[in-house]
Amino acid sequence: MTTYLFAGGGTAGHVNPLLAVADALTARDPDATVIVLGTAEGLEARLVPARGYELETIPKLPFPRRLNGSSLSFGGRFRRAVASTTEIMTRRGVDVVVGFGGYASAPAYVAARRARVPLIIHEANARPGLANRLGVLYTRFVGVAFHGTRLRHSRFVGMPLRREIENIDRDGARREGIDFFGLEPQRKTLLVTGGSLGARRLNTTIAESAPSVIEAGWQIVHIVGRSSEFTDPGIDHYHVVDYCDRMDLALAVADFAVSRAGAATVSELSALGIPAVYIPYPVGNGEQRYNASDSVHAGGAVLVADADFQPAWVNSVLLPLLADDVRVHDMAVQSRHAGTLDGNARMLDLIDEASRAVRGRRR
Repeated sequence: MTTYLFAGGGTAGHVNPLLAVADALTARDPDATVIVLGTAEGLEARLVPARGYELETIPKLPFPRRLNGSSLSFGGRFRRAVASTTEIMTRRGVDVVVGFGGYASAPAYVAARRARVPLIIHEANARPGLANRLGVLYTRFVGVAFHGTRLRHSRFVGMPLRREIENIDRDGARREGIDFFGLEPQRKTLLVTGGSLGARRLNTTIAESAPSVIEAGWQIVHIVGRSSEFTDPGIDHYHVVDYCDRMDLALAVADFAVSRAGAATVSELSALGIPAVYIPYPVGNGEQRYNASDSVHAGGAVLVADADFQPAWVNSVLLPLLADDVRVHDMAVQSRHAGTLDGNARMLDLIDEASRAVRGRRR
């Protein structure tokens, strides 16, 4: 029986692929033990136990980005985090460490190196985070979700996807989704989503442009986000949803998407061959623009800046695109080429390869 320590968390971008690989691993090997290393403050504190995995926690330890009092004490706190992780690994008899980035990953990478156990890393974003940029110094088994990710030793494995997406029966799910959202089967469907928190400009522009989109023969499923201050205008064929807990059905009914460019969203749309307009989140280090690059360069998506996504842009660019059946079909084909549905299988292969390599060195 092999004991795995999966390290990562903080945000859904780290936790969701971690859980997807954990599910795939335990489905393949029911005797395997998966322990997750995270923090008590991150999203993993709720999602990991809910999925049935044991969570071991260490203190949240952000990397310092400027010189201040916190940065001066970082070295000592990091050494303590590594010591705590090493104690957990020894106590639980950890055989393999798999890291997904986030606060808990960096101490796990150093501890794995010192313990000489196999270390495998997955980077979900096109622009790698600090923890994984450190971790690749300690292993050559590095999987990335996007072809353009620049990270030492990296190879493309794609995004590990949720089981309901990876194993989706698109035709059956589409029929179920039409009933679920109350859609017209003969109309094409535009899926619009800004993520769980919504996106103000995206929501406003789509609401103003909805009559034109519907007049063009489309219907809209618009997921506005739980925190969005949005009033449903009550237009026929315009279906407003605050939050969608059946994204598999939303993706199954989508003929085209307008969306933020989070790594998971881009990966799911590409894996299912759904052409898209991506509007990257305008705050941060610009990673969402890079997440969309594979699909955009392949011809499966169009990129537009948040400030430019206005009703005038919809009228001049999006509506003519939606009216061009040949181009939409071609974009769907190219989107599918940019994505992959077998990210979990590729990660399991990478884990197996790393384990064999370490066993070989020990002989």
